[in-house]
Formats: sequence, C-alpha cells, structure tokens
Amino acid sequence: MSFKVLALIGPTASGKTGLALEVAAQLTAAGNPVEIINADAMQLYAGMDIGTAKLPESQRQGIPHHLFDILTPAQEMTAVEYQRVAREKCLEILSANKTPMLVGGSMFYLAAALDNLDFAPTDPAIRSELEQLGQEIGALAMHEKLQRLDPITAAKIPSQNVRRVIRALEVIAITGQSYASSLPEPSYWEPTLQIGIDLPRELLKQRIASRVEQMWEAGIVSEVQQLLKAGELGKTARMAIGYKQAIAELRREMSTEDAQAETIALTNRYSRRQMSWFRRDKRIHWQTAGEHLSAEVMKLIRLEQ
Repeated sequence: MSFKVLALIGPTASGKTGLALEVAAQLTAAGNPVEIINADAMQLYAGMDIGTAKLPESQRQGIPHHLFDILTPAQEMTAVEYQRVAREKCLEILSANKTPMLVGGSMFYLAAALDNLDFAPTDPAIRSELEQLGQEIGALAMHEKLQRLDPITAAKIPSQNVRRVIRALEVIAITGQSYASSLPEPSYWEPTLQIGIDLPRELLKQRIASRVEQMWEAGIVSEVQQLLKAGELGKTARMAIGYKQAIAELRREMSTEDAQAETIALTNRYSRRQMSWFRRDKRIHWQTAGEHLSAEVMKLIRLEQ
C-alpha cells in the first residue's frame, strides 16, 4: 500500500460514522482488515453517548473500535496525550498487518495523531499568570491582547475560546514569535490517506437540526442527569455542545426549545470552523456526500493502494 493509515474526516453530522463502517467492512471482506480509531474528542468519554452520536457496540458489525469510552467525564485529555494513545494504537494495529482508520472531526487531535508536530513550548508559570489575568480582565480583553500581538492567529480563534487564546499568548511570551510561526508545515507521521466528506452547507444544516432533535428524543437530558449523579463533570464535558444546554434545561435555566435552538446554532458554528480548518489542508481528498459516496471512496482507496 502507498499508505499505512487511513483517516476519514469531516464536519459534525456529515456521515463519518456510517461511511467508516461501510468502508471498514468492505476492506476487511476483501482481505485488508481495518480497525477504527476514534478521533472525536467527546466520544472518548464513557457515558456521553446520546449527545456525541456514539455508535453502540451492537451496531459495529464486528469491526474493532478503539479509544471510545476511555475517559470519565471528570477527566481531561490534551492533544499531546491523545497523540500518544492514538499512535500507540496505530502501531499495535499495523503490527498485526491491519490498517488503522482514524475517524472524527476533532481538528487538533487529528493533527496531533497524523502529523509530525513538534508541539510549541509550554511554561506552567507563564500559563498560570495568563489564566489569572484572564479571570481578572475577561475573555474579550484577552482576545484583544492577542489581536494586538498576533492578529493572524487572533482571527482564527473565537474570543470565547479562552483556553486557545491563553495557549497562543503563552507561546508568544516564551518564543517572542507568533503562535502560527511556531508551528511547522504538516507532514505525515506515517504514510496516510485522508478522505474528507463534503456536502452542501444547507444540507449539513438540515442534518445538524435533525441530529439535535434526535438527541432530545433519545433522552440527552436524562443522560446528563445520570452523569451528574455519578459525579462532577470536568470542564470539557460540562461545556460540550448539547450537554451544556441539557444541563441548563435540567436546572430550569433554559426551555427545551431554547436548549435545542442554541445547540443547533453552536453546532453550525462549530461545523464552519471545522471546514475552515480542514480546507487549509491540501492533502485531503474530498468526496461529495450522496448515494454513491461509499463506492467513490472505495475507488479512491484502491487507486491509492
């Protein structure tokens, strides 16, 4: 094969899970066994199933799935940590003469797992000072600070994403350079074929709205109630799109209609950020969603083998 690793990427609700299962099943049946590795930050969490659209084990058709349910909702995982566990799993699958296929839309996790990245330096003391400053002056003022120092990076990070703003400011403080310039051009850690699912924005919006409606019908509020009973949710789990809104509904701070509407709006915004990120990577082979998508993807894989 000209590639050792497969990656199936795309925005939320683009159909990655179903397509991955079809492709893995077809390749396995043809004598090229594939195992799926989760590259969705939220699907790492045990008990967070409905709001993450996690495929139940009973529907995985015997295809091995990895890095699902490996964290409790109280835990956190950095891109560096994800890189380690994802690459360990890739090497384990490759050593068994099988093909690992990463599936998901978490941009930083995918980049960490697939690319040779020397992560920008970190300094706990500087990070702590910036976090304290953020609490004192607020998210908007921190973003304005970044805009003055590194306008290109500031334009790519939403002002409400305080964690990423602080990370960029930390790198600038340590290196004296912009955050973007401290990151190398991407090159694959192992030969990789990245396949992206492309679909019209209006269709994606419809799919997102339908998914959110299904989340509430399936009982995301009850799921959140059980998670809260089991223990405190960590920062990532608590702020996850859909879960934050379900918590607000559970606490009667938001109506069901408002919780769903906000979840749809935030998911649409997130999907735009995903596509903006992925479009910059010219190595991705984009395939248009439709009834022939699986066949087209299989054709591409055979051509690249």
